[in-house]
Amino acid sequence: MRNYVIKGNICYSRTRKELCIVENGYVVCRDGKSAGVYELLPESYEAFPCYNYENKIVIPGLVDLHVHAPQYPFRGLGMDQELIDWLNTHTFVEEAKYADLDYAGRAYDIFAEDLRNSATTRACVFGTIHADATLLLMEKLENAGITAYVGKVNMDRNSPKCLCEESAERSAGDTQRWLHDSRNFKHVMPILTPRFTPSCTDELLEKLSELQKRYHLPVQSHLSENLGEIAWVKELCPGTEFYGESYDRYGLFGNSCPAVMAHCVHSGEAEMDLMKRRGVFVAHCPESNANLVSGAAPVKLYLERGIRAGLGTDIAAGSSLSIFKAMAAAVQCSKLRWRLYDQSVAPLTVEEVFYLATKGGGEFFGKAGSFEEGYEFDAVVMDDSSIRSPRELRVRERLERLIYLAEDRHIAAKFIGGREIFRER
Repeated sequence: MRNYVIKGNICYSRTRKELCIVENGYVVCRDGKSAGVYELLPESYEAFPCYNYENKIVIPGLVDLHVHAPQYPFRGLGMDQELIDWLNTHTFVEEAKYADLDYAGRAYDIFAEDLRNSATTRACVFGTIHADATLLLMEKLENAGITAYVGKVNMDRNSPKCLCEESAERSAGDTQRWLHDSRNFKHVMPILTPRFTPSCTDELLEKLSELQKRYHLPVQSHLSENLGEIAWVKELCPGTEFYGESYDRYGLFGNSCPAVMAHCVHSGEAEMDLMKRRGVFVAHCPESNANLVSGAAPVKLYLERGIRAGLGTDIAAGSSLSIFKAMAAAVQCSKLRWRLYDQSVAPLTVEEVFYLATKGGGEFFGKAGSFEEGYEFDAVVMDDSSIRSPRELRVRERLERLIYLAEDRHIAAKFIGGREIFRER
């Protein structure tokens, strides 16, 4: 059913500072898109079926701009190491297992089911170098109803032998075949995924650039996450002024190539300027940045400078698929950054992290992440009635509480692009 009305306490962002709340109002889905939010339902929509979630909280679906699906089995482990050591000790060992399709199927069943049951409606997802396993991941997410970009990872240097593709030509050829085989998914789309500059030769990035131009694909990767990583990129890419240039020189950094870069913890002035000019999206992953001791990204500064940004869980450096938890962590990390490092940039607010989790990240998918008219109709109904309190709380306070308590389990209904994913009867 693509035409219906949801009644409840409607909460959505227009801008990063403007949280709109309509108590016991109506949001209309017409042909899979939002037809607007109303205090009183217009007569023209009275014939639409109405799902009455009076007094529950209705929010746009949450967007995860950076998550590694194959790392989900070891979430919550190995958090006593920094990035490069953690990759070698935990991540690559796990990702090698996805050459076995039986293991990949069992792991991705769990990931897809848990993502379906979360408040996330759209995600940018890393697979592994294994094309068949990545197709299997796409199939699982398609069946779960999730709208997603999914990438077959590319890495042809500085990687364990079992994960290092034998050549740039082989990596690009496998990627092209994977692109051909992924054409029939309706809601899950391919995205080029060079893991990060240290794992990709210049020849491979050139070949991925050719694929990007041929198929008009978006790109996802990592940028300026860790100081050691940044120094490594400088050694590997002489002649570049900063990390972002290692992608930009191949046309993989915005403009006609939509790009989302995870972390951007240590991006300098020149890199930030290029990110803004190219329209690059930042996937801010606060829990991951804390767990791997990478630092606290200046996300507030990005927003003030007009750089596009959203949130990522970054499983498994992050421990949870909950974007609510990512929202809380983003506020907390911004407070520590303000207190300990730079008091010229104020901490993030609840309004701002809600924007990042919805409309900010949603814009990577087009018009998604808001209930404004014409946006894709992604909605999650939150039932917080079981969170006991003697206090009478306003709707904004209840939303803030959901964020800080990361209460994903209180989901009464979920819709993506107008499609009903599940709903309490």
